[in-house]
Amino acid sequence: MDDNVKENALSVLESWILSNNSVILDNFHEIQTSGIEITEEWKKLYEFWLSLKQDLSNSCIDDEIEIVKINHDNGSLNEKIIPSGLKRKRKLLRFPTRKKKPTHTKYEDSREKASHIFSWMISNVDVKQFMDEYWEKDFLHVKRNNSQYYKKVLSTVEIDRILRKNYIMFTKNIDITTYINGVRKTHNPEGRAYASTVWDLYSTGASVRFLNPQTYSNPVWKICEGLQDAFGCFVGANVYLTPPGTQGFAPHYDDIEAFVLQLEGKKRWRVYRPRSQAEECALVSSPNLSEEDLEEPDLDVVLEAGDLLYFPRGFIHQANALPDVHSLHITVSSFQNNSWANFLEQAVPAALKIATSENPEFRRGLPLDYLSYMGLVHSDNNDIQKMDLRKLFREKARFLMDFLADMLPLDSAADQMGKKLIHDALPPILSHDERVRTIYNGGEHWEDNDVVNRVEITPDTKIRFLKANIARLNSRQCFGKRE
Repeated sequence: MDDNVKENALSVLESWILSNNSVILDNFHEIQTSGIEITEEWKKLYEFWLSLKQDLSNSCIDDEIEIVKINHDNGSLNEKIIPSGLKRKRKLLRFPTRKKKPTHTKYEDSREKASHIFSWMISNVDVKQFMDEYWEKDFLHVKRNNSQYYKKVLSTVEIDRILRKNYIMFTKNIDITTYINGVRKTHNPEGRAYASTVWDLYSTGASVRFLNPQTYSNPVWKICEGLQDAFGCFVGANVYLTPPGTQGFAPHYDDIEAFVLQLEGKKRWRVYRPRSQAEECALVSSPNLSEEDLEEPDLDVVLEAGDLLYFPRGFIHQANALPDVHSLHITVSSFQNNSWANFLEQAVPAALKIATSENPEFRRGLPLDYLSYMGLVHSDNNDIQKMDLRKLFREKARFLMDFLADMLPLDSAADQMGKKLIHDALPPILSHDERVRTIYNGGEHWEDNDVVNRVEITPDTKIRFLKANIARLNSRQCFGKRE
């Protein structure tokens, strides 16, 4: 049974209450000892319930799954509740007595959901305080003393299941790395990353980096997809599993805003502020650095399960697992290629096209002899005549740049950045309510030998976008025309 059908089944099971006289599935074993007769149908339903909860345990952000109550005085179950052998797909699960009450999405605006997820992730720190004091400025360590806080995000057991269930490739999805005696190496075999191969390499002291966990884990997908509306850009993640007493990566800095969520075990982190303005808010990641490149760390801390560490782009960092326990953490990354420089890369070329088409000064030729006084070889020339010519050249360039600034198509550049976000962003993860109101599970379907629930869209039909940044009307700045 595929995940969509299971999710639908779980939602139906969660939302239906057949009577006040009820059995709680989560307390099934207590029921067995209470004297209530448990039929084979009930046992199958219980097993079905457990399999759904195991496969769809993605409630790490929203409230805990509701306890499901069902009537035990009925004496029988509608056979549609459990398809034969649990193998028949896409069959709606129905209870026999009540019509389903209309439900509503918890967050009507996806930006509210994004704010909720972000608050949850950095909990213990106010969002406004974080943005004012830490964002792009300084590191933050949140000590929670709660090893269960990020428990439902991902686990080593779940990684093993993903490796066995999916076609995971070395280099594309998984990296095997070591950092020993100052030397960083990658040890990726070719082809599929079978679970036994990965664990064999891990057992030799190699770290495992899972490059796109959001593709295979609903909880990770939910976090990354939700945060995209908080940051206005693509949000990704990497997962790092490190054997006890080892380090997988050399010191370096990245081109992302990094949120480290410690999932299991412990890891010692050393973080260093940028060594110069050239490294602040870095637009590209650094090469591997050596200990000789570094001074004393500005932060030296051990993360335990449930803790959070944030550091901005350009902050050098390195981490190693403690000798007595493995480490599993996930790094949620944002703001890659989302700077003013990236914005102006869109705006300035378009402004130049507009200015060139409207102002003939941009089309006039360069001075005939400009190469005789401009260029590096002439930059420190003390000849008065050449110095005057250089001054006139700079003034002309400044005049053109001032005119160019007035031509900047800022709205068009924003549209191009928005277009890029739509292209790069993770697809929305839909709740049950959203599925039944979209093409995925809503609209026409076959029932009782006929097509039912015909839906016609008219000019008066109200349509709500699933996410804030799911569509954008773009201007024609790429053709060099004024907005």
